[in-house]
Amino acid sequence: MIFILTALFAAYILCIVILSFGVGELSVFSSEIATNKTRFSVVIPFRNEANNLPQLLKSIEEIKYPSSHFEVILVNDESCDNSAEIVTAIISKSKFSIRLLQNKRISNSPKKDAITEAIKHAKHEWIVTTDADCNLPKTWLQTYNTFIAHHSPKMICGPVLYNTNGNFLQNFQQLDGLSLQAVTMGSLGFKRPLLCNGANLAYTKSAFIQVKGFSGNNHIASGDDIFLLDKIKTAFPNRVMFLKSKEAIVTTQPQHSFKAIINQRVRWASKTSKQKNIAAQLLGVLVFLISILIVLFPLVLLFDPQNFEYYLILLSLKITADYLLIYHSAKFFGVRVSAISFIFRTFLYAAIVVTVVFRSLKGGYSWRGRSFN
Repeated sequence: MIFILTALFAAYILCIVILSFGVGELSVFSSEIATNKTRFSVVIPFRNEANNLPQLLKSIEEIKYPSSHFEVILVNDESCDNSAEIVTAIISKSKFSIRLLQNKRISNSPKKDAITEAIKHAKHEWIVTTDADCNLPKTWLQTYNTFIAHHSPKMICGPVLYNTNGNFLQNFQQLDGLSLQAVTMGSLGFKRPLLCNGANLAYTKSAFIQVKGFSGNNHIASGDDIFLLDKIKTAFPNRVMFLKSKEAIVTTQPQHSFKAIINQRVRWASKTSKQKNIAAQLLGVLVFLISILIVLFPLVLLFDPQNFEYYLILLSLKITADYLLIYHSAKFFGVRVSAISFIFRTFLYAAIVVTVVFRSLKGGYSWRGRSFN
């Protein structure tokens, strides 16, 4: 038993250490003004986002980039509230080119359908996606423009940070988000991308067409980001990059209850389990096994109390490795991580992972008023 536990913890800690070095391999990108101006089509699918759209649209109006060099395409995915009316009202007043499209369902994935529909109408080569519950920085497109001029990528994974009002639930989600960003940065630091976030993602229209968009995975409701990541990194090795710039950080809204958090994670798990990326799958299995061991930690001590100190050392090494990885991520985002709350978060996170996996085995989840299998 001790040998198995040691092997699992050693493998996990090794992965975390490798990702930490990967984060360090990425240098912070400074966005000076570039002579060339890239043209962008910003794509934003939405469904029942009346509460979030005003803030998103306000941040769009504050973007500092030539109005002639970008357009915004919002795709209404059968909203039941007054989201479309809010967008229409803004369009009539905006100084930028903003268009409202209606989603055309052709698959089991409404969001992928919405993005595909927007790209069909996009005027420009560079597609940038975000979500309706996000807030965009003023220098967002300027930073992308400079990065493209310097690196000539095919896909750019941008940084995403959860907002928090300081309460426990929102702080937990921000910390969890920082861990996902750390995995994203760490893997891209070694040019072996595992994750990305569709709330801040850019790619060329030609690359999207060449890999046939979401064909082959549009029967899976979620995963508009990671499935496209897998396709583009395969078609264009070393042309997928991370934009490590504070000037490009997109902030997003947290869930408001643990029930909503679990449901969101079940949705995420539905796409992760179907990834063809072996490394991502192995890391996911390893995280799950370690989470089970942490949840069962009291029972392990009960049945094998003589090795208490050894098990405590394993757990301490795991927590230390996690903390160092997230510390690097938090430092970039300008977030302070409390060591004490981090220890408690370790046990809560493990419980959520185990809950999500077993919930996923039942099949199906609800999102934005829809049910998916």
